[in-house]
Amino acid sequence: MTDIRKPDDCTTMADVRLGVDAVDRELIALLGQRFGYMRAAARIKPERGQVRDEGRKAQVIAQAREEAKRFGIPDALVADLWETLVEGSIAYELEHFEQKRD
Repeated sequence: MTDIRKPDDCTTMADVRLGVDAVDRELIALLGQRFGYMRAAARIKPERGQVRDEGRKAQVIAQAREEAKRFGIPDALVADLWETLVEGSIAYELEHFEQKRD
């Protein structure tokens, strides 16, 4: 297995690319876990109208934005990414909600 260096320890573009690829794999695994929670929500929520919760959506995006600030990364970009993630999650949850009731 290739040694993955921390960003500050990278000395070549090969080091950087190995690190980025490793982080991407971890992000995909975490997204898989997150979408598992969307399947659980689809199973638990009794009514279709509960799938979309604008208050919760705003809270999730605000929390992501605050975490981005804490880590010193562009919070506006993170908010945009989370907008897409949350909307995709709602669509995914709705699809699973409908499948469970067919």
